[in-house]
Amino acid sequence: MLSKNELKYIQSLCQKKQRTAERLFLAEGVKLAAELLDAGYPVKKIYAVEEWEAPVTSVPVTRIPLFELEKISSLQTPNQVLLIAEQQEPAGEPVLKNNFTLVLDGIQDPGNLGTIIRIADWFGINQVIASKDTAELYNPKVIQATMGSFLRVKTWYRDLETILAQKQVPVYGALLNGKSMYSIESVKEGILVIGNESKGIRETVLPLINQAITIPRMGKAESLNAAVATGILLSQLKSPQHNLT
Repeated sequence: MLSKNELKYIQSLCQKKQRTAERLFLAEGVKLAAELLDAGYPVKKIYAVEEWEAPVTSVPVTRIPLFELEKISSLQTPNQVLLIAEQQEPAGEPVLKNNFTLVLDGIQDPGNLGTIIRIADWFGINQVIASKDTAELYNPKVIQATMGSFLRVKTWYRDLETILAQKQVPVYGALLNGKSMYSIESVKEGILVIGNESKGIRETVLPLINQAITIPRMGKAESLNAAVATGILLSQLKSPQHNLT
């Protein structure tokens, strides 16, 4: 059984202020727990129901009944196990040369951010640069939506104008009035900027884009979800079938 203080402390980690102060975050579910433990990620504590089959680990495991897991979980349907883990800052700075980088300009929805990181992982992109007003990486909804991809994709929060002004590589921007993505060959080195869900790419960033690109619209929908648009664009920009070399 959890003490009242322990219960209150775990619940407090659902709040950004407390996560930031403690440099901790919550991760939930059998698959995510397995990924973190297999990767040797710094996990501080594990809370799990009796049915959870714990891997060999030195991390302390506290067995609790389902009703207590429900109290500390941020999920509608808790999945056997919850971990308290340490936040990790990416080592060094992002390397733009000879890399493909996703830049996120004000993505607000945690589910979108987590899904975009998962999409980046799918296409072999290992670095994301987010504006400082983008959703927090360690929000429980972001962590869940990444499905473990945050372990493989480094995410930095930086001033985008400073990063993009360096002009080290071509900068592509997802815009409605851009060039058709089908006219762009596979990109080995460059940046793709994805804008805010409702406002798009901010005015101060637009002049730093070399090539505006768009997904040709065939129907009447006004826009696409940011994560969906990212996946569609990357399927073209990162497709080996269109590689000139």
